[in-house]
Amino acid sequence: MSSEMSSEFDRRNFLKKAAASGIALSAAQHLFAAKAATSRVVGANDRINLGVVGVGGRGSYLANKFSKFAEDNPNSCQIVAVCDVYEKRKREAAEKHNAKGYLDYREVIARPDIDAVIVATPDHWHAKIALAALDAGKDVYCEKPMTHTIDEALQLARTVRETKRVFQVGSQTTSADQWHKAKKAIADGMIGQIIESQGSYHRNSVEGEWNWKIDPDAGPNGKGDNYVDWKTWLGPAPARPWDADRFFRFRKYWDYSGGIATDLFFHVVAPMNICWPEPQFPARVMASGGIYVFKDGREVPDTFNLLADYAAGHSLVLSSTMANSRHIPGLIRGHLGSIVMVQHGMFEAPTDFISVYPEHNVIDDAYKAKFGDSEIDIPVDQSDMMTRHIANFLSCMRTREKPVLDVETALRAQVTISMSVQSYQQGKVLFWDERAMKVRDHAVTAA
Repeated sequence: MSSEMSSEFDRRNFLKKAAASGIALSAAQHLFAAKAATSRVVGANDRINLGVVGVGGRGSYLANKFSKFAEDNPNSCQIVAVCDVYEKRKREAAEKHNAKGYLDYREVIARPDIDAVIVATPDHWHAKIALAALDAGKDVYCEKPMTHTIDEALQLARTVRETKRVFQVGSQTTSADQWHKAKKAIADGMIGQIIESQGSYHRNSVEGEWNWKIDPDAGPNGKGDNYVDWKTWLGPAPARPWDADRFFRFRKYWDYSGGIATDLFFHVVAPMNICWPEPQFPARVMASGGIYVFKDGREVPDTFNLLADYAAGHSLVLSSTMANSRHIPGLIRGHLGSIVMVQHGMFEAPTDFISVYPEHNVIDDAYKAKFGDSEIDIPVDQSDMMTRHIANFLSCMRTREKPVLDVETALRAQVTISMSVQSYQQGKVLFWDERAMKVRDHAVTAA
């Protein structure tokens, strides 16, 4: 640590170095970091300055969406910095958005004019960059999954609480109206006690999912646009020689991703936590599946199933494969009825309405008097969910309110899907100890 810690600059420098080296900051250090924050207070009429870290496929998409939002809503925001370890991506994004480009994310975070950081790197970097940004006083929009591990998710949640920064997880489907309409319908008693939630995420393509295009000239020995800072990209992951497949197709490997669970099931588990009366940690999680079709050297399964039980007395059942595109309806079953949020089963696709189906054998006269005994269709808002998600984040930056997919809701979704990854890898049922906030391989009995 610098001997000149009395200066604001050196305090911030210490925190940046600590985050970059993987040091887990204590609660006192986090509070210290919050005091040393350099970001300005964003006023109602101030244009929000954004830095985007990671401008590959998803990061470029997000940068374009935020830029489009700025075009449609003048003075709302602007991208002033972009960062990527791949020189070509960095240059192209910087030129497109008239922003300054960086190879090192710490330079973006160190800029005092940056109000928020958009994190769109591979999963294994999410937590480190988000923590560094929060400690520097920045608000954060972090792509799903929130983190790569449960420990990272817990640390991130603590840091958001301590720093009081706005933190939105980028599963934009949670800003779609159907989950919030379903939550109200459930709260009104339309399906009674929740028993089971179900969903799926199925896709299919000739190439096999995640086999994105490889730039053959790119790498750590590449010149000019072809240069990739491979050592930095690996970051907290195990060191290994340059591997283009791992760099361009990272979701196929456990070191950087949880495969279907973290890439796709986050879009299902997070909305379910919004529908339920309150976000919940699982009590027990198990998973199954395998590499049935795409035997291309990948480590993650191409077919994956998740089953989770919750202490409140209901279960979650999810199925997915990368080798078949037929979905099942996304719904929640209750003792008095079922509510179907996505009849077509595609959680990221728009829908016109949600439907409630009463259980005719058990509903009583009071239920019939209030809701009737026939199928009920409830219309939902049709506005674009990505635009709503961006608008919500930027609005919360001004009001300091909690965003739609806040860190606490995302934490509960992350624990469920990360436990399913561990269950699959270990081949056993796992249990969540909510008092100790850790995974165990046996049920935890009440004290």
